[in-house]
Amino acid sequence: MDLKIKEDIIRLYEKHFQEEMTVFELLPASGSYREYCRIKSANFQAIGAHNADIKENQAFISFTNHFFAEGMPVPEIYAVNPEETCYIQEDLGDLTLFDYLSRTREREGFSNKIVQVYKRVLRELPKLQITAGQGIDYSFCYPRAAFDKQSMMWDLNYFKYYFLKLAKIPFDEQALEDDFKTFTKYLLQAESDYFLYRDFQSRNIMLRDNKVAFIDYQGGRKGPLQYDLASLLYDAKADIPQAIRNELLEFYLDELEKYKEVNRDRFKAFFSGYVLIRIMQAMGAYGFRGFYEKKEHFLKSIPFALDNLAYLIENHTIPVQLNELFKVLRSVSESEYLREIGKQSEELTVRVTSFSYKKGIPHDPSGNGGGFVFDCRAIHNPGRYDEYKQLTGKDPEVIEFLETRSEMAEFLKNVTGLVDQSVNTYLRRGFTNLSVNFGCTGGQHRSVYAAEHMAKHLKNNFKVNVVLTHREQDF
Repeated sequence: MDLKIKEDIIRLYEKHFQEEMTVFELLPASGSYREYCRIKSANFQAIGAHNADIKENQAFISFTNHFFAEGMPVPEIYAVNPEETCYIQEDLGDLTLFDYLSRTREREGFSNKIVQVYKRVLRELPKLQITAGQGIDYSFCYPRAAFDKQSMMWDLNYFKYYFLKLAKIPFDEQALEDDFKTFTKYLLQAESDYFLYRDFQSRNIMLRDNKVAFIDYQGGRKGPLQYDLASLLYDAKADIPQAIRNELLEFYLDELEKYKEVNRDRFKAFFSGYVLIRIMQAMGAYGFRGFYEKKEHFLKSIPFALDNLAYLIENHTIPVQLNELFKVLRSVSESEYLREIGKQSEELTVRVTSFSYKKGIPHDPSGNGGGFVFDCRAIHNPGRYDEYKQLTGKDPEVIEFLETRSEMAEFLKNVTGLVDQSVNTYLRRGFTNLSVNFGCTGGQHRSVYAAEHMAKHLKNNFKVNVVLTHREQDF
């Protein structure tokens, strides 16, 4: 987070709560370009947010104020800066539905505890879509006020160009475009006068005090009921067993009938179509973020999406002919290349990087936002001496200096103990990414030596994939 942005958020917090900030914690990056932090003072704490996209901020703030006034479980907005690029909101904690699902499933499988939490969410969904959704100012919707033909075609082309093309799946361009038009024409026949959350999935649902709460609905717009249900039940990494999906679908329809009359067969027919377009939209995101932006954690969802596609191909209830589309989807679901990507992503990759603090801490391409950053600047610096200035931490003369005339050995002994503890835990728990960064003044001597030493240690002691980068030397 840029220093000026950080200062603006702190100033906004302190002005609202009339207390001096005591703790500032940058939160891990998510799938968006928004930045979040947790701020604490003597008696309060809140989440600070920054987003350069003002229209998106306006949508989130408008929807939040409306839902909060309607008594829906959303964060309260405390303060917004005049430029509408930063705001302070209620802290709903760190436990998402996805986190709860992952932890509980690890201990006891997809147990009844998890099912009951999903049912708690589904009790709130019709209320959000129908009752609380009334009176929304859709003029704030961004980029479209409704999930209309244009929105659908954007999603389908997103899938075509950022997933199919990058995943090397062949298709007949004109035949696929014709199927897209037929498909959207069918989907538009569903009732669509409801609030559509747009990204109603397990990472956007918070659990606190045995209650659920919702975040990240700034993409909301007017649309059909089926889409959000499809987003939740076919959330790729959540990997809900199909029998439980069917149970939860029936439960949602029971809840929905408390608000409106429902033709279940008609609802389910459209539901199948909206599951498909949601999966395709998500796969477009995996392709863009994973293949194009090289953020590997998005690629981990692909195998789950392939399984969802395979099931849907055999069990859909879409009553229109989509020959080229389903031909392409079969190719996707059967792709060995895509399956192999999923297998590769399950290995633990440790990224070891040297860098200069003058140019900032390295970006984590895995998207986890965690790991270690070790500061080598307290170690005696060979770069202060003329004979070493043109050398790096890989040269024998610098290596000898650091091993005989500096505190490097003791420093690395402590560092290695910390990193080894995390690597052992990550391997045991099946985690796939860890970053270990070493910084110094110029990113040339001390950090390079430390990164080389750490990479060699990891290769010799663990079965992990080590990616070594000397940022200031390699680029």
